[in-house]
Amino acid sequence: MRVLLWHVHGGWTDAFVRGPHEYLLPVLPERGAWGLGRGGRDWPASVREVALDALDPGSVDAVVLQRAEELTEVGRALGRVPGKDLPGVFLEHNTPKGDVPHSVHPFADQHIIPLVHVTHFNQLMWDNGSAPTVVIEHGVPDPGHLYSGEVAELGAVVNEPVRRGRVTGTDLLARFAAVAPLRVFGMGGAGLSEATGLPAGKLTVCGDLQTARLHRELARCRVYLHPVRWTSLGLALLEAMHLGMPVVVLGTTEAARAVPPEAGAISTNVDDLVRAAAQLVRDPAEARQRGNMAREAVLERYGLEAFLRAWNELLDDVTSPRFRTGRILIPTQEGKGQ
Repeated sequence: MRVLLWHVHGGWTDAFVRGPHEYLLPVLPERGAWGLGRGGRDWPASVREVALDALDPGSVDAVVLQRAEELTEVGRALGRVPGKDLPGVFLEHNTPKGDVPHSVHPFADQHIIPLVHVTHFNQLMWDNGSAPTVVIEHGVPDPGHLYSGEVAELGAVVNEPVRRGRVTGTDLLARFAAVAPLRVFGMGGAGLSEATGLPAGKLTVCGDLQTARLHRELARCRVYLHPVRWTSLGLALLEAMHLGMPVVVLGTTEAARAVPPEAGAISTNVDDLVRAAAQLVRDPAEARQRGNMAREAVLERYGLEAFLRAWNELLDDVTSPRFRTGRILIPTQEGKGQ
């Protein structure tokens, strides 16, 4: 089928578009949040950039909404209302914010669009009202067992650690840097040294790297550090486990379900995590053993095959044959669908 969705969350989309469907991603000349298209990603040819306002409304079989405003935007552009005359689901990537645990989801108490959560924690903490809900846990394309651990440092992937501060555990980094230097990857790392008070010898800001290079560089670090207080479930954590890295993880949100203790260390006691990080940095053999356990665990629960199978089943459930059009998207001269 032909599935319309915006490129909102690159890591999640990277897994989703590896399924058997045709994926239509809106694109605008200026790109940006409402028209990023493929965003330069190395995705299959089944991922098509489309101009939403020029898209044949009948060429779409289903839509995956990820922002509340998309409901109105799809109706405006296609003249079809998701959940009524266009099969659709709403995918919630995030933990609730504000008055937790009383945060009411924007799609609560509606009965026509399934609300999909990416973790059981999110489903629990959002007030979903009477909306039909389902959990489809993350799936990660396996980058391979790349771990070498040759650099006796802690690696972390954190986007916008200065702006997000306590949310990403930026205030905790100095405590870990006391036992081993840190390498922090991700967007928005400018000013991190000033924010943490860490000198160059204790902190290396590595920036936002392309995925393949990120995996190679991260896998050189002895231990992966996940200090985030409030996140759905960091895909970078799951990727690090796929790489075969031992992980030291703040035991919040969904982490307790995702990370077995034998994969490294998981706790809400930061002192315990600092001690575990120090031990793993000192003992490369133990670090490698725990990294092997991390990889084994993540492949079992967060493999790509199970993720795609669950999404295929859901799309089959919400898509009725009467919505199928069989119309073909014709590529433009630039190779974009219309």
